[in-house]
Amino acid sequence: MSPEPSQSLPPLRPALQFPPALLLRAQPVKVVFLDVDGVLTDGGLYFTAEGETTKRFHTLDGHGLKLIQRAGITPVVISGRDSEPLRKRLSALGVTHMRLGTEAKLEAAEELLAELGLTWAEAGAMGDDWPDLPMLRRAALSVAPPGAHPEALAVAHLVTMAAGGAGAVREMCDLLLMAGGHYAALLEEAGE
Repeated sequence: MSPEPSQSLPPLRPALQFPPALLLRAQPVKVVFLDVDGVLTDGGLYFTAEGETTKRFHTLDGHGLKLIQRAGITPVVISGRDSEPLRKRLSALGVTHMRLGTEAKLEAAEELLAELGLTWAEAGAMGDDWPDLPMLRRAALSVAPPGAHPEALAVAHLVTMAAGGAGAVREMCDLLLMAGGHYAALLEEAGE
């Protein structure tokens, strides 16, 4: 039975918890570099009969990216691939900083840090394979999904419980929101 409109609901209490050391590591993060294949997607490549690549994205990840933007954290996508479905998804999420179709991920990340006036001490990164290692090794917070290559897993501060393309990015977003003190207020707003 739902409460009467005049009754106030009890406040929502966050169910998520992260280790204090991880929260401290995530506190200074103002920008997050994200790979696409294996991170924002499941890593599979789907081809149409016409040879076009299609991608599957998870709504949990998308909502997480919208939430961190509300909290003042800038998501940046750096990918070796470029596709129209990816561009449409990023546009729908309000992600405006990206470098697509580049294998020079470190160079792209450093250019974007300079554009944003930030340093690696204020950066997070999420990747799953060797091309992501330079970013993962420099970022204040590095994250990898559980299906990542062992070398990416070895340098990650956090290995998510969810797989790439299945909520892994949302886990990182939730950590950043908690570390920045935004999570509880956004949760309460959502539950009103």
